[in-house]
Amino acid sequence: MVTIQVCVGSACHLKGSYNVIDELSELAADYGVEDSVRIRAVFCLGHCTTAVSVKFAEEEEVFSVSPKTVKEFFEEKVLPKVKQEV
Repeated sequence: MVTIQVCVGSACHLKGSYNVIDELSELAADYGVEDSVRIRAVFCLGHCTTAVSVKFAEEEEVFSVSPKTVKEFFEEKVLPKVKQEV
C-alpha cells in the first residue's frame, strides 16, 4: 500500500489541496490502483512556500503539487511506487 500525505494546512488549502486530494483519488480509480493507494490529509509538512505539499508517508521528500500538475505527479511518482509494491 502506497500512502500519500497531502497537506491541508492554511497555505496548502488556499492553493488547492482539496482539489489535489480529489484528483489523486480520481486518478487512482482511473488507473485501477485505488486498492493500492491511500490518500491522507495531514497538517503542515513545513513547506508552506511551495504549497501544495505532498509526500509519501514512508519517505522524507516533499513534493510541490498543484491541481494543474497532479496528473504528472501521479504518473511519474505514484504509479512507479505502486508497481514496486506489487
